[in-house]
Amino acid sequence: MSYPEIRPRRLRRTAAVRRLVSETRVDPAELVVPMFVKEGLTEPRQIAAMPGVLQHSRDSLRKAAAEAVQAGVGGIMLFGVPASRDERGSGGVDPAGILNVAIRDVVAEVGDTTVVMSDLCLDEFTSHGHCGLLTGDGAVDNDATLAAYAEMAVAQAAAGVGMVGASGMMDGQVGVVRRALDAAGHTDVAVLAYAAKYASAFYGPFRDAVESALEGDRRTYQQDPANLRESLREVALDVAEGADLVMVKPALPYLDVVAAVRAAVDVPVAAYQVSGEYAMVEAAAANGWIDRERVMLETLTSIRRAGAQIILTYWAVEAAGLLRQRS
Repeated sequence: MSYPEIRPRRLRRTAAVRRLVSETRVDPAELVVPMFVKEGLTEPRQIAAMPGVLQHSRDSLRKAAAEAVQAGVGGIMLFGVPASRDERGSGGVDPAGILNVAIRDVVAEVGDTTVVMSDLCLDEFTSHGHCGLLTGDGAVDNDATLAAYAEMAVAQAAAGVGMVGASGMMDGQVGVVRRALDAAGHTDVAVLAYAAKYASAFYGPFRDAVESALEGDRRTYQQDPANLRESLREVALDVAEGADLVMVKPALPYLDVVAAVRAAVDVPVAAYQVSGEYAMVEAAAANGWIDRERVMLETLTSIRRAGAQIILTYWAVEAAGLLRQRS
């Protein structure tokens, strides 16, 4: 009776064998949890489009940060939701603005037990919802925006942040931010460059989370989803300007970009599993169509397998617990 002499299934026979030969592992320390803090809240508020994700009050943010540290996540990325906005996004540079206050709160709570990161962009703070300052005819003014980013970076560093997430996709933003930080004596603050950030429809629930006032779209500064080589050019420019890490956003629809970026650079590569990716899984699971926990971990594994060393995900704290149980 003939039979196969080579049987790869031997290495899949039991959970112990599969664990032993696993090629890709996700570690809690590689996960970063994004958190939203809203000015004026006294109790946390559920975000309808993102089940399980909250707009935090200052008090609940501190508690959530401590819980994230206890879970073993590698970092916390902070986003501020101000009570009022103006055309220049003044709340982003104000030391008393909600994001800068939140940075101080979280740093006071967790110290250096995890990496405290902050979103360096104006979109949450502008009345028009764009990531930069506008010209008289409504276009985003790249160079005027760079000056605002420099001021914002210094304000966040003064608040105690360990890493700024330069996410606005302005030409030259990394270099300007790096020079501003260094000139202000914040040479130890790292720059995470959102180097390949696409003009994606997957951001929809996030805009609910930050109560975005955006009218129109961001296609004149975020990347065309059809382009990969352009991403490699953007990444190379950011590394040359001093980026300590680079990121691809979104993650799952752009795994080919993640892999190409990983092959192209020698700095750490991150990927952001964005709100739409999260919301789709949660919605399908709520309808009983998928196994939520298995899909959660499978998506994280796929992003890690593509080459992302660091993953920003709204599941970070929960996934860290699951990973520890299964290790």
